[in-house]
Order: sequence, then structure tokens, then C-alpha cells
Amino acid sequence: MTDTLSPSHTSSRTFAEGVPLVVEQATRRPVAEREQLLADPGFGKVFTDHMVVARYVAGRGWTEATLTGYAPLQLDPSTAALHYAQSIFEGLKAYAQPDGSVAVFRPEQNAARMARGAVRMAMPPVPAEGFLAAVDALVDADRDWVPTGPDQTLYLRPYQLAVEPFLGVRPASEYLFVVIASPAGAYFPRGVQPVSVYLSEDYIRAAPGGTGDVKCAGNYAASLLAQEQAIAAGCDQVVWLDATEKKYVEEMGGMNLFFVLGAGADAELVTPELTGTLLPGITRESLITVAQELGHRVTERRFSVEEWRAGVADGSITETFACGTAAVITPVGHVKARTGDFTVGDGTPGAVTMALRERLLDIQHGRVADEHGWQHTVTAA
Repeated sequence: MTDTLSPSHTSSRTFAEGVPLVVEQATRRPVAEREQLLADPGFGKVFTDHMVVARYVAGRGWTEATLTGYAPLQLDPSTAALHYAQSIFEGLKAYAQPDGSVAVFRPEQNAARMARGAVRMAMPPVPAEGFLAAVDALVDADRDWVPTGPDQTLYLRPYQLAVEPFLGVRPASEYLFVVIASPAGAYFPRGVQPVSVYLSEDYIRAAPGGTGDVKCAGNYAASLLAQEQAIAAGCDQVVWLDATEKKYVEEMGGMNLFFVLGAGADAELVTPELTGTLLPGITRESLITVAQELGHRVTERRFSVEEWRAGVADGSITETFACGTAAVITPVGHVKARTGDFTVGDGTPGAVTMALRERLLDIQHGRVADEHGWQHTVTAA
């Protein structure tokens, strides 16, 4: 049987000053269909019943915000974002908790990062309260889509794009802010497996003064050819080097990197410093805190390919891993480069990597106490 929301009404949530978040009537898919989709959702292929759409008009500000049924957007062929890439996005997750509640991991950090990205892209920032209200409204409406299997989550994708119908190179005067949700299966359903990476020596991800520290769509479009090159070399992911000297490691695909020096409780973690060309990952920041609590020294500094290669060769670098919202932590096992390939440790996930991964997942899934206030519990409107 198909269920529906009650007729359109104004919720208790506020998107911006004077702009309530309106709830529209929307059709829900039948329970049997939803359960079938949740049985094996994969990643980014299945979407929930609802979405949030808010509109901005220059001179008027944010004018409306609505929780409505998931549906195609209607865009003019001259929509500015399609021509000049004024488009940014975020990624965060909602987790089913042992007590039956649902919590979103550090959404205020995503709101702040998106606002910074908007400023860099000459776009109007989404109010922090509006970002959180939109996330809460969508998760609340689609609670039944939050999967409860091991390491399964509800992935949330807020994004903002210029929608003014205009062919001219200037900031647009009209924007949409949209939040959609997609149930995600376990990233490593057969157990955590290390990835192989290819050092990109032909292409760069970002240059000083560019947009490397924001999640704009153009960054990801520009990365696709290098990723294809990595796959052609038999690797899973590409590793980006700095634009100036092409000797310092920056990111793996869209993930931050960590290098483990030493072993056990005395191991030190090194992660490339935020120079303006790297994305300030929320998972990265969280892992720095968790690692320090577990007794590890964490250093943020520039880290060269040669230091990586030499450290692996002499055994001082024992593990390497990448981190991000989707996978949380991904071990790096093998590195390919024109200057020679090398294997990190014995090519299997390291003890420090796995301990950090387990600790952060335990916090996110509510298996241990959240002593940092990172978990944002979603309440009913």
C-alpha cells in the first residue's frame, strides 16, 4: 500500500529569517519496494522518497524552502551552472543508532564548509540553520530509508547551483539549494581491502589560489581523466601531487591521506598540511582527534613521494590510508609510478589503520559514547 504525507503545511523548522520550511504532500513508495531496494542499495544508485529544495533570488535573499517529493529538476537550457559550473556540494551521513534514533555525523561542519565554498564560488552562502533544518527535515521524513545493516548508512548530498537563465560570465542572480538522500551499503561488504594507487604525474588536481579547498563540481570533472589513467594502469585510485613541484603528496582521489610512521602505541601519523589546495576533510579532522586520544602523535606537514618511498623501503613507514565520508578509512597497499612501484608494509591493512577505523565507526554508529558532541540526533518536527 502506498502511503502519503498530509497535505502541504508549514513545519516548525525555519530555513532562514522569515522563511519557514514548508512540507508538501508527497507519495511514498510501498514498503515491499523500499525493503527490496534496501536489501542491496550499493552506493549512489537508490534515492529516498523526498528532497528539500530552497530558492535564492538576488535582492530578495532566500525566498522559499520546501520538503517535497523526489523528482527531476526543471532547468532552462541556458541555466548558468550548466555553462559556467557555479555548483558546489557536500556529503555526509545519517546513522541508525542502537536506541532506534537516527544521528547525523557533524552536520554543522558540512554547513560551515559549504558556506566557505559558496563564498569562493561567488555564490550566496546557505544559512547554517537552513542547512541543518533541511538535513533534519529530509532525514525525519525518510527515517524508514535509514538502513540498519552492519556499516550501512543514509548518505546525504546537499548541493547548490546557479539556475539563472543567462549566457554571461558573471555570478548568477538565482540559485537552488537541494538536499537528496541515498541509502548506502557497507563500503567493504567482503571485509576491508587495501587499494592500489597511481601517482598522477601528467595532471594536477588544484593549484595555489584555485579551488582545491572547496567542493566545487569542476574539481571533480577535472579529475576524471587522471582516474581513468589510474584504472588503465591497473590501479583503483589516483594520488595527486602538488602543482608547483610535483613532488609532494596531496590527496587520493577525493580523500585525504595519512602515513603511519612506526608501529603500535608509539606510531606517529603524518597527514599533508592544508595549504589551500587540499580539501579540509571532516573525517580527516575527526581522525586527528581520535588518533591523539589513542595516544598517537599527529603531524600536519608537507610529505614528499620520495619520503614515502624511502620510508616504505627502510620500514619506517608501516601503513598508509585514505579517509573520507564514503569509506571512512581505506588502506593503501600498493603504489604505482613511472619512477618505480612499491608496496606499503606487507600490502594488507595495518593495525593502526584498522584501530582508527573501528573507533570512528563505533562513534558514528553509537556503539561507544560520543564524548565530542559530534552526533546530531534528528528529532521529529
